[in-house]
Amino acid sequence: MLAAGHSSAAPRIPTSDAEVLATVPARASDPRARELAALRSAWRVRPQDEAAAVALAQRYFEQVAAEGDPRYIGYAQAALQPWWDQPQPPAAVRVLRGKLRQFDHQFDAALADLDATLREQPANADAWAWRLAILLVSARYDEARAACERLVPLVPPLIGAGCRAQVDALTGHAGRAAATLQAALTAAPLAVPRGEPVADAPERLWALTRLAEIEERRGAFEAAEAAFRQALALGVPDVYLQAAYADFLLDRGRAAEVLSLLKDSGRADVLLLRLALAAKATGDARAPRLAEELAARFEAARLRGDTSHEKEESRFLLALRGDTARALVLARQNFAVQREPADARVLLEAAIAARDAAAAAPAMAWMSASRIESVSLQALVARVKALS
Repeated sequence: MLAAGHSSAAPRIPTSDAEVLATVPARASDPRARELAALRSAWRVRPQDEAAAVALAQRYFEQVAAEGDPRYIGYAQAALQPWWDQPQPPAAVRVLRGKLRQFDHQFDAALADLDATLREQPANADAWAWRLAILLVSARYDEARAACERLVPLVPPLIGAGCRAQVDALTGHAGRAAATLQAALTAAPLAVPRGEPVADAPERLWALTRLAEIEERRGAFEAAEAAFRQALALGVPDVYLQAAYADFLLDRGRAAEVLSLLKDSGRADVLLLRLALAAKATGDARAPRLAEELAARFEAARLRGDTSHEKEESRFLLALRGDTARALVLARQNFAVQREPADARVLLEAAIAARDAAAAAPAMAWMSASRIESVSLQALVARVKALS
């Protein structure tokens, strides 16, 4: 539930320990870098050892959320290669395989892995959390609420409250969701001065980001920005948070702040897109180069069969290339697979640009069925209706 963005990369096992897979910026004093190096060394000595492989793959998976570099998905899959094609791998491998598959939008296969694990381990919180995440992105809200109720007793109170708030916010109860989540954050501070419940920094970041998104959709922009800033102040690297706040700033006409926010964040495609949008909006001289780099990345993804960037590419084509027709094709294909507010927004904007009101129908039907509250989506719907 703490992960962000969908991406994939083909796994590759190095031919020798001397082969350099990638050079990443890290200081010797960085404890996360030291831990990753230790896990990698242990795996190289015992690549068939399940515990060593799972520990390394899990850390690679966490790095995707922190940095947004899709290569870590491939590295994680490579670590699990001895068990990857087994119909009944060990439970820890199976959960990780499900998490990696969902990043490639293989939602049915991912759910099959998670469900098989839960039949054997009904108290596996990680499996419930990722089952919930897939159900939410697939707009299966009744099932998501049921999964949430199974998850709540297994996780800290703040995560449980956030779980319920996510479902409420997408099904017509955004005010209740925001109030519940704010109360849970107040009840679980980062410090414990007198023994009160405590939430660690990643938990608070996740909850604050959810709260910010809910408040933004409600039109409570000051509350949304406060939550975003509290999350950023925690100092935990998180690509999803950066992308969400960058979008908030772009929508407020504050593109110059996006350039500052993301000045050292070019590795993640989703952040590079926001950088390019901000550069164009401010007339920054880097805008053409950033757009060309994005185009090259999308082309590379296509060549390796990766279709998980259709939402981002649609936005790129519409805003930076003016290719309305292709942007609409990708937006429609994306919405057929995943249906979250950002997916609906991309489809509505592409339909408006193409002056094709009929193309917006799936997003509008989802909004009506879910009863989602969103001032920005409703404004786009009004523009769609004005086309006819």
